[in-house]
Amino acid sequence: MQDLKVTIVQADLFWEDREKNLEHFDNLLSPVRETHLIVLPEMFSTGFSMEAKQLAENMHGISVSWMRTKAKEKNAVITGSLIISDNGNYYNRLIWMHPNGMLEYYDKRHTFSLAGEDKYYAHGESKIFPEVEEWKVLPLICYDLRFPVWSRQSPPYTEHGIHPYHLLIYSANWPERRIYAWQQLLRARAIENQCYVVGVNRVGNDGNGIYHSGHSAVIDPMGEPELEIAIDEKVETITLNAQHLLSIREKLPFLNDRDEFELRR
Repeated sequence: MQDLKVTIVQADLFWEDREKNLEHFDNLLSPVRETHLIVLPEMFSTGFSMEAKQLAENMHGISVSWMRTKAKEKNAVITGSLIISDNGNYYNRLIWMHPNGMLEYYDKRHTFSLAGEDKYYAHGESKIFPEVEEWKVLPLICYDLRFPVWSRQSPPYTEHGIHPYHLLIYSANWPERRIYAWQQLLRARAIENQCYVVGVNRVGNDGNGIYHSGHSAVIDPMGEPELEIAIDEKVETITLNAQHLLSIREKLPFLNDRDEFELRR
């Protein structure tokens, strides 16, 4: 397992304007070179909108096609969530696009009822564990961060073994008014799962006048911040140290003592 280069894109979003957002991300990603993984915010092509019927696209739509083109161009996995229509339902769907054009996806399980997301979007039922450069990853979306059981490293009897993933990702539109919770929960998820955590948030005001202050971050498996971006639009590439991760898990095998449980909803 080699070190992993991750590029986080903290951006302001044009409200419900897919074309402007994709053009904006083209510009932001233009200088990016030599990375393995690019992480975008939640609903990066529209902002966190409840206009699902108006804004949804299918899996062959312009935003998914843009991700496929960009992944090939950068020779890197690119991920972030979109508003997707599928089989009569609308989803806040995270796309995991490989450079070869193949994709995997995760539908947000914890829809944000405070904003009515649960009234417009169906919730997902299962996680994915995609791989990039031998790193197993668990990609989740925003509000999922508040529910630690959903990100908990699985018990030994699962097919993934004791450590089903090395990296936990949150693609988010997390408002400034609750940014302290964002910062603390990212650290908690890293510590309790002994993994790297990458949280990518947006900046600026959305169409409802809700301000987002960014604070995208990379947290190491001990809960120490390795990178944090404050309130500006910024693209940063950071290298995650594989030996650091594996050494912590070997020296401090806390997860061997964790509880087994069955998840129900």
